[in-house]
Amino acid sequence: MSIQEITQMIMDFIKDHQVWAIPIIFLLAFGESLAIVSLLIPATAILLACGALIGADLIPFVPTLLAASVGAIIGDYVSFWLGKHYHQKIISSWPLNKHPKMVYRAEQFFHRYGLTGVFIGRFFGPLRAIVPLIAGAMHMPSLKFNIANITSAPVWAFVMLAPGAFGVKWLETLFG
Repeated sequence: MSIQEITQMIMDFIKDHQVWAIPIIFLLAFGESLAIVSLLIPATAILLACGALIGADLIPFVPTLLAASVGAIIGDYVSFWLGKHYHQKIISSWPLNKHPKMVYRAEQFFHRYGLTGVFIGRFFGPLRAIVPLIAGAMHMPSLKFNIANITSAPVWAFVMLAPGAFGVKWLETLFG
């Protein structure tokens, strides 16, 4: 099954069962922010498409934004906790041991940017879930990590949802 088919299947389910939209979006954002899991699910495409459901007034913006934000915060925190408690065991285990360049880039990114790197890392694909893991493995203080985590999640969620939520309406007013 292709990413497009999976995305369409989930979008159809959300349209038909709107009561499940918020829990599904929470789980997608959680999975997208969770180390390793984020590499396996097409959550970014689905979250972008959920923005279009907001734009079509099928699901509400604020609860969707909150669900995505909280899911991302918890996913990053779990990744951070795993890194903090299991250090090198996680980095030297599958599948990260198959991607040493990605781990190295995340380590360099974290060393170079620290707290800001955790904030910025959320916005860069494969780094999104590995930066918190590396931050935990490198014993970044929890307070610093949580500041970056909690402040970046709503911004990331907005960036994921806004193009579909507001783009269509904006284009309609522009060309309407």
